[in-house]
Amino acid sequence: MTAVHAGYDGLLLDLDGTVYRGEVAIPAAPGTVGALRGSGVGMAFVTNNASRSPGQVAEHLVSVGVEVAADEVVTSGQAAAALLADRLAPGSAILVVGTDALAAEVEAVGLRPVRKADADPSGVIQGHSPETAWPLLAEACLAIRAGAVWVACNIDTTLPTERGELPGNGALVAALRAATGREPLVAGKPARALVDAAVERLGARHPLLVGDRLETDIAAAHGVMESLLVLSGVTDAPALLAAPAGQRPTFVGADVAALGEEPEALRIGERPGWRATVTGDELTLHSDGAGHHEALDALRALCHQWWAGPGGVVTVTATDAAAAAALRALGLAGSPVSPSRAQERAVG
Repeated sequence: MTAVHAGYDGLLLDLDGTVYRGEVAIPAAPGTVGALRGSGVGMAFVTNNASRSPGQVAEHLVSVGVEVAADEVVTSGQAAAALLADRLAPGSAILVVGTDALAAEVEAVGLRPVRKADADPSGVIQGHSPETAWPLLAEACLAIRAGAVWVACNIDTTLPTERGELPGNGALVAALRAATGREPLVAGKPARALVDAAVERLGARHPLLVGDRLETDIAAAHGVMESLLVLSGVTDAPALLAAPAGQRPTFVGADVAALGEEPEALRIGERPGWRATVTGDELTLHSDGAGHHEALDALRALCHQWWAGPGGVVTVTATDAAAAAALRALGLAGSPVSPSRAQERAVG
């Protein structure tokens, strides 16, 4: 068997929702990462979360059983600091909305982190911190209104944790956007800075991006590299089926263990045992009745057929008991699936 990872010279692995969820590893992640090390493929662990340094991220991963070195971690904080360094003079003051780890990334590129608008900052860098409150947002608001270059580490509106979806950096970016009328530069996925930095670090020419979010991970790969969506984090089957053209993965799997499966078993496309047909805005799933078939294979077949047309709102129905069971398992039975409903599931 040829595993899907064997077709690539580097893997870009998202973290939140892909390798861990909050303080808990995705069950398949420790074993999968260990097996990948034995294969020799290069890995970069790429995170939109700028609250921790690469060393802290690596320590956290090791603590949950995933063996990772600090130099394999690429954060949106690093990418955001680099964007500011490219635009501002060395030693420029940068107002940091985020953790001390983010401030350290600012220092690492030759800029000076500050916490007050009175310091006349030339830039504002904004990353996730559970301690961010109104006083610091107010300082950033003043600096941005005064003309500071504003860089957001990422704009994910939610953060997957073991307790559920919590407010992400994008939720607080939205507050400053509303208060200033300005739009930030964005370093994290789906913007290119973070992904490009990871690819450069690996020296990869044909990488695969693995992640759980359509609007960040998969969108970042669109038109540049192939991608594997895992359903262990934010995105579910209805969201995937309703995905717009720029957010459609090459492969879909239950979790990162899919990297050990054959590529044709994971690819969006026609699948043995299932047939999907479209009539107007209705998508119908048929089984061949020959025995047990995987629900994820049904999803791959449904996406293949629905994405061949214009997409949009769709009602999914079944013609037989096996197909009905698959739709129930996927959460596709019942109400129509639309991009707006899927977006609510994915980011809100």
